Amino acid sequence: MNIFNSLGSNYDLNFVLKSIFTFNGDKSELEKFLEKKYQGKVTLLYKGRQAIELGLKSLNLPSGSYVAINGFTCFAVYQAIKNAGGEVEFLDIEKGELNFSAEELERHLEKNPKIKVAIIQNTLGYPCEIEKISKICQEKKIILIEDLAHCVGTKYSSGLESGEIGDIVILSFSQDKIIDGISGGALLAKKDLSIHLRDVNIKKQLIDKLYPKFTYLIRRTYPYGVGKIFHSLLKNLKLLSSPMDQLENLHQLPAWYCQLVNLAFDKLEDHLIHRRTIAKIYTDNISPKIISPKIRSAINLSANLRFPVFVNNRDSLIKYLKQFGVYVADTWYDTPIAPKGMCPNAELAAQAILNLPTHINISVTDAAKIAHLINQWFKSQ
Repeated sequence: MNIFNSLGSNYDLNFVLKSIFTFNGDKSELEKFLEKKYQGKVTLLYKGRQAIELGLKSLNLPSGSYVAINGFTCFAVYQAIKNAGGEVEFLDIEKGELNFSAEELERHLEKNPKIKVAIIQNTLGYPCEIEKISKICQEKKIILIEDLAHCVGTKYSSGLESGEIGDIVILSFSQDKIIDGISGGALLAKKDLSIHLRDVNIKKQLIDKLYPKFTYLIRRTYPYGVGKIFHSLLKNLKLLSSPMDQLENLHQLPAWYCQLVNLAFDKLEDHLIHRRTIAKIYTDNISPKIISPKIRSAINLSANLRFPVFVNNRDSLIKYLKQFGVYVADTWYDTPIAPKGMCPNAELAAQAILNLPTHINISVTDAAKIAHLINQWFKSQ
């Protein structure tokens, strides 16, 4: 058994070959697809967080405006808001949930009239109360942004799909996301944006191009010790692409990435079915004491980017699973970005959450074994 949460989790041999031998691409094909699917004008960028930054800048908000975000999210979201010149309003998540509620948003709007934008992210693919949130935003004239980094294909309780409600839609095509093109992002807005975007340098593109091959080899050779050495060597030499690479300025997405993104969209439905199947195995076999009932009930709506369990002594479980070749230390997220004490539920979730893999390289047998191992550990506590 040799399983990783990330490290090229979405890639099979076909994707590896495509990434190596794709040198050109048709941006217009991807642009037309996205504009039709999400009903907006598209701008393709090198990173999803750059799409958030550009989207906020395009709104020309008054100085000192606040953007309301989930207190349980990636630092990249916070960074994008600050880069756009905005201030951040942190909203706590609901207990047993991964998203903030409509009531939490309304409470903050009453306290802070400078909130002009709200970003929802449907964390790990599990849907938020978008209908209630959207109604509040319309009444208060708040711009609603749907960030689909985790949730392309997620369905809301109304039957609408993620990306069909927001005033602005953001996508990320980065490593280990639902739509994985190694890197990339897209902004869908109501108007065309004429803006100069820089080119991504060739060295960075080459490192990205080799990332699927490198991670494929690491995963394949890890049981023999070679993969671990290779992984360490690549990281030390800074030859392993990272989604959190720091970039100044906004960069356009090179055309060859678009071919990989199109491929990911072509396989989306099959991948969503697979993720749902794996998530169902976890819910049916892992002790319900460490699974949120709300998350359990949302599996058929969710994109199921990962499956969360909530445990005490998480480090112990991570070490236990590692003995059996299951590497899940990437908890996504282990620290809330809000200042301490501001989002207590997010802090509790960050301390207890452990995310289990649902990607294409996890088989039904693998998922059942992981569930069995977790139950064994849980009984010993």
